[in-house]
Amino acid sequence: MSSLCIRFGSVVRQLRETHSLSQEQLAERANLNRSYIGEIERGIAMPSLATLIKLSSALEVTPSSLLARYEKTAEQSASC
Repeated sequence: MSSLCIRFGSVVRQLRETHSLSQEQLAERANLNRSYIGEIERGIAMPSLATLIKLSSALEVTPSSLLARYEKTAEQSASC
């Protein structure tokens, strides 16, 4: 697992929890498989651009906002 995948998955999990959604609910909103959501959150899978757009829509953020949240976590971990 790359640190990129782990950090991105963490961002998705945080946003999902902020919206009080289960993985199953997020998967339904994004038209994705629940196990795939789990793989993304655990850093096992890295979503494609199309999946990133589905996730951002389901999480009610723009794709650029989702990526900006990832970039912020990357900057924070680099400064540690």
